Amino acid sequence: MAKGGFPGMGGNMQQLMRQAQRMQENVQRVQEEVGNTELEYSAGGGAVKVVIYGRKELKSIEIAPECVDPEDVEMLQDLVLAAVNGAIALADETMTREMNKVTGGMNLGF
Repeated sequence: MAKGGFPGMGGNMQQLMRQAQRMQENVQRVQEEVGNTELEYSAGGGAVKVVIYGRKELKSIEIAPECVDPEDVEMLQDLVLAAVNGAIALADETMTREMNKVTGGMNLGF
């Protein structure tokens, strides 16, 4: 092997390492930014509203009083479940979209 690295790579290896380090820094920055972003998702025409952070931590759940029917608790449970699952999916989509901007669409498993 040639002195100083791989044959034919020259200074490109150092440049590649710097680019990888910048990408890693950008990925960490985006993960933190999106992780702290509040995302909102509603179900049942706004009957149940969920606010979640991008890191998939629930912040709040609001339930409209008119959808609370003691005779139909199952419907309310379904609405809450739909809203939470929708908010989680929104967080995933947001993180993926923002990571694709940083990584140029390379699937790095984030």
